[in-house]
Amino acid sequence: MLGLTALELARIQFGFTISFHIIFPAITIGLASYLTVLEACWLRTQRTVYRDLYHFWSKIFAVNFGMGVVSGLVMAYQFGTNWSYFSDFAGSITGPLLAYEVLTAFFLEAGFLGVMLFGWKRVGPGLHFLSTAMVALGTLISATWILASNSWMQTPQGFAIIDGRVVPTDWLKVIFNPSFPYRLAHMSVAAFLATALLVGASAAWHLLRGNQTPAIRKMFSMSLWMLLFVAPVQAVIGDLHGLNTLEHQPAKLAAIEGHWENTGEKGTPLTAFGWPDMEREETRFAVEIPRLGSLILTHSWDGKIPALKEFAPKDRPNSTIVFWSFRIMVGLGMLMILLGLWSLWLRWRGKLWESRSFQRFTLCMGPAGLVAILAGWFTTEIGRQPWTVYGLLRTADAVSAHGALQLGVTLSIFLVVYFAVFGTGIGYLMRLVRVGPESHEGDYPEDGGPGQDRTPMRPLSAATESHANQPEPARS
Repeated sequence: MLGLTALELARIQFGFTISFHIIFPAITIGLASYLTVLEACWLRTQRTVYRDLYHFWSKIFAVNFGMGVVSGLVMAYQFGTNWSYFSDFAGSITGPLLAYEVLTAFFLEAGFLGVMLFGWKRVGPGLHFLSTAMVALGTLISATWILASNSWMQTPQGFAIIDGRVVPTDWLKVIFNPSFPYRLAHMSVAAFLATALLVGASAAWHLLRGNQTPAIRKMFSMSLWMLLFVAPVQAVIGDLHGLNTLEHQPAKLAAIEGHWENTGEKGTPLTAFGWPDMEREETRFAVEIPRLGSLILTHSWDGKIPALKEFAPKDRPNSTIVFWSFRIMVGLGMLMILLGLWSLWLRWRGKLWESRSFQRFTLCMGPAGLVAILAGWFTTEIGRQPWTVYGLLRTADAVSAHGALQLGVTLSIFLVVYFAVFGTGIGYLMRLVRVGPESHEGDYPEDGGPGQDRTPMRPLSAATESHANQPEPARS
């Protein structure tokens, strides 16, 4: 297929499926926590705006959750089909970690998800809020186990190699490996930011069309407060993550910076732009800022970072890709900080609801969080190459013994099916957003006990055209 080898096709196939999958758990993590906050605000204040927003976003959460589960199952099977030698080598560690996710996060979510989605008037407010909180907790636990497994592949420890296989010797070291805390914090905060941007963009879309209902204004305001406080925190976490990468994966950092060699005693410049050329072993058209690389990457004026020429060519990541994927992530992060600061300035001037240019900017930034997550993920995973388990198992030795034709055919099928199935799902989510929050007449029964309504919320029938201009019935 297009002259690609079986190894390259296997990597593309896994990269394609995980790129589809990762956006759904990210939104799920953010929305679950957002729903918990909305229900807590509703229970505390009894303001109907929080209740209406909860009903609206819970429908979007339900559809997104389903697509995340389906896409994740496909990805898990690829460990056995396309990466069997990796499974044989490291399965004694990655297998249990994924099993712990099922035993904790999936069971927790399965136990409370139905109550959360369909129990608004079937159970009391306390139990329903507990269910929402437990689902949110489950999404974070799921992320914890997944990132523990992936972080171990980046910075492995707590193991021994016996008969050509990895054997765990210290599970605490396996789980809390050197990069795990930074990667967990970075990914979790990224999920919150991506969700805040989607919520803000949804509100901006309605505001630009003259829909200034209390629910629209509230979700617009909440999303911008989230961005204002959390985007700078993400920058700090990213800096700490960079220092960790410098210590444990120096070749990755050198590739990210497009830094080929250290010359002289001066500090390392920051290459703002350029084109890393792997064959010529140089970054062409480089625009450099003297010493700034040392200041950012080592927190010292004269610090040195490893250069790509210090590593054998076979051990170098593809700098051309990770150089730009990293800059896309950082550039979008700076725009998120700018968006938060602009919103604060408009609040101070009392023009947050009137500034159409700001609302257009917020709308355009809607997908920025997800794009930044994908760019960061590409940086992390491609930057780990040529290793599947860093320093232990090369990617070329991890792939199954399939031919290029087999992998080319399956990749083509994945392309068609994924764009058809998940394209339809994403289109449906956009229809839900277009409908917007609607007033719900019904609520918890006055006595706080189970209500008589037995009709579920029906997230899969919530975007009918008849809802666009009518308030939603109480028993929905």
